[in-house]
Amino acid sequence: MGLQEFVSQNAREHGVPGMAVGVLAGGAEEYAVHGVTSVDNPLPVDRDTLFQLGSVTKTFTATALVRLAGQGRVDLAAPVRAYVPELTLPDERAAAAITVAQLLNHTAGLDWNVIADNGDGDDALARFVAGLAGVNLVAEPGARASYSQAGYNLAGRVIEKVTGLPFERAVADLLLDPIGLRSTFFAPDDVMTRRFTVGHNLAEDGTASVTRPWRPAGRGNNPGGGLASSVADQLRWAAFHLGDGAGLLPGEALHGMRRPTVPLRGTSLGDALGLCWFLREIDGVATIGHGGSAMGQFADLLLVPERGFAVIAVSNANPTGTPCNQAAIRWALEHYLGVVERDPQPEPYDPARALEVSGGYGNDAMTLTIATDGAGLTLDVRIRPQIRAAAKTELPADHEPAPIGLLSGDDYVITAGGLKGQRGFFTRDASGAVTGVDLAGRLFTRA
Repeated sequence: MGLQEFVSQNAREHGVPGMAVGVLAGGAEEYAVHGVTSVDNPLPVDRDTLFQLGSVTKTFTATALVRLAGQGRVDLAAPVRAYVPELTLPDERAAAAITVAQLLNHTAGLDWNVIADNGDGDDALARFVAGLAGVNLVAEPGARASYSQAGYNLAGRVIEKVTGLPFERAVADLLLDPIGLRSTFFAPDDVMTRRFTVGHNLAEDGTASVTRPWRPAGRGNNPGGGLASSVADQLRWAAFHLGDGAGLLPGEALHGMRRPTVPLRGTSLGDALGLCWFLREIDGVATIGHGGSAMGQFADLLLVPERGFAVIAVSNANPTGTPCNQAAIRWALEHYLGVVERDPQPEPYDPARALEVSGGYGNDAMTLTIATDGAGLTLDVRIRPQIRAAAKTELPADHEPAPIGLLSGDDYVITAGGLKGQRGFFTRDASGAVTGVDLAGRLFTRA
């Protein structure tokens, strides 16, 4: 079975209306596409069709700051307040201590995000930063990694302050234009003049309906997740990161982004974080990657630097987009490189362990409930009702409760559903009591 046959079969099995995959191997590019951009207004997906990248955008924000550091305009070890002096947080000590690098490796201690529409004006990021005065802090700066959209949006404000340009223009000048990424855009006005996909929600019977709105509201989230791009452009982006810096920044600085800065545990995202990149060993081979989601669209980018290999998978249906993308990436790793990824096997059900971890957890935007029926455990993660009620636009649908299995120690793995294969772990206090649970790199504190 070749790449095209697999991608079409995989997309049909997951009920995904449209999908595109690009592979860079041995210096050659190969593409496979399937389906349509929208079930309401269908156009065939091709290698140049634009999909929302979601958090893959963070790799651009981080690289832009690394380039500014190479120009001597930013010191990554400096406090954020050296560039954004107006930064205010509930904890004054944290506000003064957080460094730029801690934003990039998610160790700033900021909660996931500030849920607010800051508009589409050039002041959107400034307004977002003002809203950080009410953001939760999950840890002391530098103490641990906890994935934070808020941290990356703040990093975007650093770029604005240093360059004197709106974030989107600065990233175009620093990266998009010189690398030749001509199908990568922030602005909907740019996207809508090209062929682009829309997200979909899948009903229980598999029927797909278009997700509205097309993208999250406001420019305040652009640094953490605002780009739309094609698989062809994303292979160019991957080739840039596999190369020598293309004269834009020293290869040593570019490749330094994939050196471990903080370890991760119990997560399918990776074994450690570099500067933005998730570092993961698969079947004895070192990889770097990042995933993202936005309004029913999903993107997953994985690079194998020592093999000069990259694969990008994008799809447009919730909740099956991520497992669909991951299946394509696993297939590409195995068939191009002979690298096989396997999920961990849960331990037998233990009633005592199940009762110990069962209960309610939460962060600023979501709740997470772990329950046992005496024979197994389920995980139910949902957007908080007050967040949905206050939203001016439709928010992504919640996943159905998913079965989980406990691994050794305090780790677990989701065994079915749209989050299948994702791993997490439980946090304990000094007395040994379970106080939190991590999912997708985000900390949920026990209620």
